[in-house]
Amino acid sequence: MRDGRRTIAADHESIKGRDWIYGTHAVLAALANPDRSCLRIALAEKASEAMESQIMEACRSVSGRPDPERMDRDRIAALLPPGAVHQGVALLASPLEDTAIEDVVRETKEIAQACVVVLDQATDPRNVGAVMRSAAAFGASAVVVQDRHAPPVTGALSKAASGAVEWVPLVRTVNLARAIAILKEAGFWAVGLDGGAERTLAQADLSGRVALVLGAEGSGLRRLTRDTCDELLKVPVAVGSDSLNLSNAAAVALYELNRTRT
Repeated sequence: MRDGRRTIAADHESIKGRDWIYGTHAVLAALANPDRSCLRIALAEKASEAMESQIMEACRSVSGRPDPERMDRDRIAALLPPGAVHQGVALLASPLEDTAIEDVVRETKEIAQACVVVLDQATDPRNVGAVMRSAAAFGASAVVVQDRHAPPVTGALSKAASGAVEWVPLVRTVNLARAIAILKEAGFWAVGLDGGAERTLAQADLSGRVALVLGAEGSGLRRLTRDTCDELLKVPVAVGSDSLNLSNAAAVALYELNRTRT
């Protein structure tokens, strides 16, 4: 293994088009993804045998992976944004290739009960990451965001997604309403979540292909996004309680969608 003896200044070099991914699940998933170009692996000197074994196994699963560089935890923390919880491992990797909404339509063409999650003005990387994690858990084919408002796929988003960025495409689009229209043309029923809707998700027939559209906390869906949806439904909450945050609402909605299809 390399000993990782580089200066902190060198570690902090800005490398265009690359980002540090951190946290056990996010790093393992990225290493095992053959579509990822991986450049450096930072592994804590006192990492457990189990973690080291997992890292080495993930590296062996794809040819050309670099050897881990052993360094102390403070050195790893110096590579990352302040407060990043790295769990003793970080990976410098190139970004994944972009996925277009047309790619999603093509890849879901034969899936009778496909689901795509659409996020309107979701700006928090941890929220988007958590939505992606739920999307992976419940079998959604993609998560769609508006490029102008959505966060980049940074280490924070990847860690919150717990590896899901490697399995679920994050589609960035300039015009969200147009992306929903393209999904509708491909046979998706666009369902917008709105706390003021008359019917709940459980009361609707959501068989077939569904585009689940969620708005940002507080502001909710924008008017044009609402108008583009085929139907508005709600997740019921107790009277007087605050509405669910974006990632929780997505998880509940995806669970309900799957439950009604079994």
